[in-house]
Amino acid sequence: MYLLKSPLCSSVFSVVYIKGVVFTTEITEIHRGLFYKKTDCKGRTRMDTDPLTRRIIGCGIEVHQAIGPGLLESAYLQSLAHELHLAGLEFTMEHPLPVIYKNVRLDCGYRIDLLVENQVVVELKSIEKIKPIHHAQILTYMKLAGMPTGLLINFNVTKLTHGIKRFKL
Repeated sequence: MYLLKSPLCSSVFSVVYIKGVVFTTEITEIHRGLFYKKTDCKGRTRMDTDPLTRRIIGCGIEVHQAIGPGLLESAYLQSLAHELHLAGLEFTMEHPLPVIYKNVRLDCGYRIDLLVENQVVVELKSIEKIKPIHHAQILTYMKLAGMPTGLLINFNVTKLTHGIKRFKL
């Protein structure tokens, strides 16, 4: 890994060469500390740029390694909640989500599986395959909750990284 200082701005870049692909990381300061913007050799931003979602995913991987695939969603919800607590993250389980229709609040019983740090909607699944309706569901929950970031995590996979989708509004 090489660190390069940009003469044009206050950014620092790290450059890593892995299996024939060059990855760069731009490190800039913002009001809440450091922000890491990772890009590949074609300039595409990678999805692991958010430190909070990275921590949540790490907790999910810990759960998946401990209990594996094949259980009910409720088991993963309780286990992930415990892991988030151990990581020192604030969260709400089964967060109520009202629907506002023509300025009328409708309590339809919708619930976000986990709302982490009042910033990230986490929707858990334990199903054979994620379908487009699941994408639509989490995007709708994010929109209704006014949260810009969401994670859809399917625990019914052999490797958890294959069951994670990150969403931004």
